[in-house]
Amino acid sequence: MARLPSAADLPSDNLLPRLLATKLHAPALRLKHVPRPRLAEQLANGLHARLTLLIAPAGFGKTTLLSQTIWAATNTQPIAWLALDEGDNDPARFWMYVVAALDRAVPGLAAQINPLLNPLPTHEAFLPMLFSILEQRGDLVLIIDDYHVITNPDIHTAIAFFVEHLPPHMHLVLASRNEPALPIARLRARNQVIEIRVADLRFTISEATTFLDDTMGLSLAPNTLHALAERTEGWAAGLQLAALAIRDRSDQAGFVASFAGSHRSIADYLTEEVLARQPEAIRHFLLLTSLLDRMCAELCAHMLATPEVEGHRSTIELAEDLATAEVLLQQLERANLFVVALDDDRHWYRYHHLFAEMLRDQLRRQHPEWLSVLHRRAALWYQANGYTAESISHLLEA
Repeated sequence: MARLPSAADLPSDNLLPRLLATKLHAPALRLKHVPRPRLAEQLANGLHARLTLLIAPAGFGKTTLLSQTIWAATNTQPIAWLALDEGDNDPARFWMYVVAALDRAVPGLAAQINPLLNPLPTHEAFLPMLFSILEQRGDLVLIIDDYHVITNPDIHTAIAFFVEHLPPHMHLVLASRNEPALPIARLRARNQVIEIRVADLRFTISEATTFLDDTMGLSLAPNTLHALAERTEGWAAGLQLAALAIRDRSDQAGFVASFAGSHRSIADYLTEEVLARQPEAIRHFLLLTSLLDRMCAELCAHMLATPEVEGHRSTIELAEDLATAEVLLQQLERANLFVVALDDDRHWYRYHHLFAEMLRDQLRRQHPEWLSVLHRRAALWYQANGYTAESISHLLEA
């Protein structure tokens, strides 16, 4: 296990200037922001638990929601804020920032901790000392944003310990694009975790109206606004990108009707913020399955062979592709990669509409020769499994 901070590592009055102060401040609120009282209430009600998780893909408003919560609670409750980056995978650096964040909410905390630390090798020794000091203080909430950048298992283990032994008056909030490597099932069973996910974070029609009218300065006809909210599926970033694109359009209704994942602003955002960050195997899987309106592991397995090599595959090859498809679908769902489960059994899925359109546009640009092959594969699978209408649709596309 990597060494945790020593007294020389952790923040003191002399060391704090070495830290990036911007990581310890919640983002300022926009002058015109969308109030979300239903979510603020969920966050407030979750304080009885040890942990609150906000889990959703990029652009769903996790950071904005948390910053609203902080500014609303400024005068009533101490809140410590920490925004992570990839460099924080070093345990010493990670805990340096955690202590610095807590020190801003509880002044003098770092000065009390520093003398206690003479190179400390494990979190089991370090964290109890931290807790013993925090137990003497009042209510405190620690918010850690962008936790998805943490890949170091030592930090995950230490955070699990942190949650398990939090003082009763302290609460931890983690915001992440994917499921953190923590014992969430155990916390659920003990009623110690509150979860806010994509379904909660989607903008309602009322919130979308407020955002487009007040924040973005648009005045859309009700049917156009409803169409745009449905097209973006309540995705805050999609609404914002659409609003920026629609400002200079005379035919707003026509633009909304044609608004798709291939639109430049949407495609650029999804390509840079989502697709480019994925491993090659995931990107390949996304392209090969992008033509499917809905998908299961068995169907995806039939899409995975290299499109340039068309022909019969052996039972062993199909079994290997099925195992791959099952693993990748689970990874996509855990990573919140714009995948929507269509049933409680997690058998059928679909991509977010705009994400699927972006993927299809990428496929058409990069590998137009694959289109007919992939449509034929989908048609044959649907035909063999009794889905006649879907089979005919893909045959016509092929």
